[in-house]
Amino acid sequence: LGTVLLLSSFETQSAIDGVISALRSGNSSQLSAYFDDNVELTLPDKSDSYSKAQAQLIVKDFFGNNGVKGFELKHKGDSPGGHFCIGTLQTNAGNFRTNVFMKTKSGREVVKEIRFQSID
Repeated sequence: LGTVLLLSSFETQSAIDGVISALRSGNSSQLSAYFDDNVELTLPDKSDSYSKAQAQLIVKDFFGNNGVKGFELKHKGDSPGGHFCIGTLQTNAGNFRTNVFMKTKSGREVVKEIRFQSID
């Protein structure tokens, strides 16, 4: 019974929770598993739409260069056609306000946009 409950809740909330988990651990591979074919990325030094492969490399560099220490979730909720979360990415180089927007596509939730904004 526990497995059935786990799987049903896994389907609904797992994508956004997986993203949050990946942010907490600074795991770009885990995070990019949720990327759509194209992802809008906003970083302190660049902002553009990237292919899934490009976005993974950029996020990997960003995490590596800043040394992710953790992620503090501030808010998580539903947006039209998906979910979103807002939090603070804690790094050795300072904190970044982080927004993640997801959309449902072909029956699974994918990351459409991630913004990392430096907090002074």
